[in-house]
Amino acid sequence: QVQLMESGGDSVQAGGSLRLSCEISGTKSGRDYMGWFRQVPGKERDWVAATGPKGIVTDYAHSVKGRFTISLGSAKSTMYLQMNSLTLEDTGMYFCAAGAPTWSSRFSPGSYNYWGQGTQVTVSA
Repeated sequence: QVQLMESGGDSVQAGGSLRLSCEISGTKSGRDYMGWFRQVPGKERDWVAATGPKGIVTDYAHSVKGRFTISLGSAKSTMYLQMNSLTLEDTGMYFCAAGAPTWSSRFSPGSYNYWGQGTQVTVSA
């Protein structure tokens, strides 16, 4: 089993920055590929970014590429999402996820076996 817990969500003005953290605990096997998703009420959970178990491979949704950075801490027990130049469209509940079995499956929420409870990011004008 893998447990995930997000933190770092806050209210920020457009153009500002936030860093989200995802504490990862439990068995190391089964974490596989990990990612961040975001969701607004009434809409589906959208993929934001993903990384491999060693944090070497990364990928981003087009809407955040160049502004967001996904990374793993040195002990691989924390995953981060550095978010810069935030826009109103970045508002949402952000979830970290783990356990996607392949790199090609990183885009779909259904590919992930483990989820955190979410942390709210609100960007205002």
